[in-house]
Amino acid sequence: MRIATLWIGLLSLLLLLPGSLRAAEETEQHLKVGVLANWGYLQAEKRWQPMMDYLTDKVDGARFSVRPGSFEELNAALEAGEIEFIVTNPGQYLYLSNQFPLSWLATMRSRKHNGATYAIGSTIIVRADSDYRTLYDLKGKVVAASGRHALGGYQATVGLMQKLGMTPEEFFKEVHFLGFPLGPLIFQVRDRNIDAAITPFCTLEEMVEKGVIRAEDFRVINPSRPAGYDCQVSTQLYPNWSFAASEEVSYNLTKQITRALFELTPEHPAAIEAGTQGWTAPISQLKVIQLFSNLHYQKQEMSKWDLLLEWMEANRKWGVVIAMLFVIATLYHFWIEFKFRQKSDTLVETERELKRKAVQLERLHSAAVIGEIGAGLAHEINQPIAAINNYSEGGLVRLRSQTQPDTEMLALLDKINQQSQRAASVVQRIRGLLKRRETVLERVNLLTLVDEGLSLMKLELERHRVQIRTQVKGEPYFAMADRVGMQQVLINLLKNSVDAMSELSGHQAEILIELWFDEQRVHLKVIDNGPGFADDPQTMMATFTTTKSEGLGLGLAICSDLVKAQDGSFSIRNNEDGGGCTAEITLTRANEA
Repeated sequence: MRIATLWIGLLSLLLLLPGSLRAAEETEQHLKVGVLANWGYLQAEKRWQPMMDYLTDKVDGARFSVRPGSFEELNAALEAGEIEFIVTNPGQYLYLSNQFPLSWLATMRSRKHNGATYAIGSTIIVRADSDYRTLYDLKGKVVAASGRHALGGYQATVGLMQKLGMTPEEFFKEVHFLGFPLGPLIFQVRDRNIDAAITPFCTLEEMVEKGVIRAEDFRVINPSRPAGYDCQVSTQLYPNWSFAASEEVSYNLTKQITRALFELTPEHPAAIEAGTQGWTAPISQLKVIQLFSNLHYQKQEMSKWDLLLEWMEANRKWGVVIAMLFVIATLYHFWIEFKFRQKSDTLVETERELKRKAVQLERLHSAAVIGEIGAGLAHEINQPIAAINNYSEGGLVRLRSQTQPDTEMLALLDKINQQSQRAASVVQRIRGLLKRRETVLERVNLLTLVDEGLSLMKLELERHRVQIRTQVKGEPYFAMADRVGMQQVLINLLKNSVDAMSELSGHQAEILIELWFDEQRVHLKVIDNGPGFADDPQTMMATFTTTKSEGLGLGLAICSDLVKAQDGSFSIRNNEDGGGCTAEITLTRANEA
């Protein structure tokens, strides 16, 4: 009976044990401690995880783990609340304390140098076979350091150079920040990729101790070895690493951690693995504060661009990916903008084309109306012209039948008869144009055509006091043309020139008619010295486009159509000298009869 009761009790205890363990885990705090990974992430975890296990054993209800990282990564982690503690050099501690409230718990005692608490400085290393003996010999050379915020890896050297009247940005040719781990700094010097390396205190000796380099291959610039210290240093020494807590950590927890750190003995495995003889109360940071004050640290904070470049150097793969994404996004943006502009231009051009079509439609409608009116007028005018022609012919017959006819009256009636016949031809030509009949070409003497046109315009030219000059170039010949149509074109051009020049007062109006006969084509030009066209002359040849207040805008359009129907070309332009315009007609030479 007692045995059964015992077994039931044990079974109940076993069933309750997992629940108790889970409850304990739920109440246990998981705290992360950020540490500088100056020898790489794996090495940092190996070095500091035993210390975290030690704190886990000493502090009730808390479990500690390591969060290794670079200066920038630890800054970001602390800002994001991803770590509660940080183990770092006093330079970064002061930098962070200006941005976040931190509590300084303890300062680490170095396992070397008889447990010294001043164990941070810079060692400037060059090749042993180089010509560099002093810091002055490195002027204009290429150097490398771990990081811009590294107290021992860079800032201590900057403080030394400032005392010597040097500025790194002007003194060195280039300064490369290689980040962590520290080994590549020495390897870059060994491989002659750089002239010198700025390394934290004891970096050279630790690498020699590990057997990765030989001490005789390197030389320390501006060397010194303080009494009781095991390594050479180029600058003065500053306080060792510190253990700091964020403001989110409770007072009771920080008190337990501080007590646990002070109780750590040099013989404890955690102290041996971390390379420390233990921890002591925080020591004065006056030297670091003075250093930063001399460097104007607050004024020398890195710009966002410098931070971006440093981050890209430390994370080159991600930097390349981001750069590629930026380039692709930029190209895509330009492509979208190009397509948008292309579509916009297409829409604008379509709108313009629609407006042109609307204008053309309106002109075609007007042309249709004019065509109907013109056909009716031509039909009606044809009858009185026929009557004038019959009357003039009857008068000529009666005068000629007389024994002594009146010669002046006979000449007058003969001119009336000729003009009535010409008017009839013009009417027939207009009717043919309106009905789109095929133009009949014949051999035409342009010299005679010009003389007849000037004879018809004689009274108009005299009334407006217009001087006419003619000029012939080349050997004259017959041209293939529609005689009546060409007569219409010439009269219209002369009338346009006279009207344009009549608007100018105190101006000697002149018209030059130039005929140039080349081998196959004849060029007829009507050149005036009037005001010319204010707009593009080519637009004046469009139907219903005119500059006259009472004009219909049909003259030049009809002239252009008539000349093109005769296999010729018609153009109009302002003169280059800025006065007047030139109308040019080109016709084909007629074959020899």
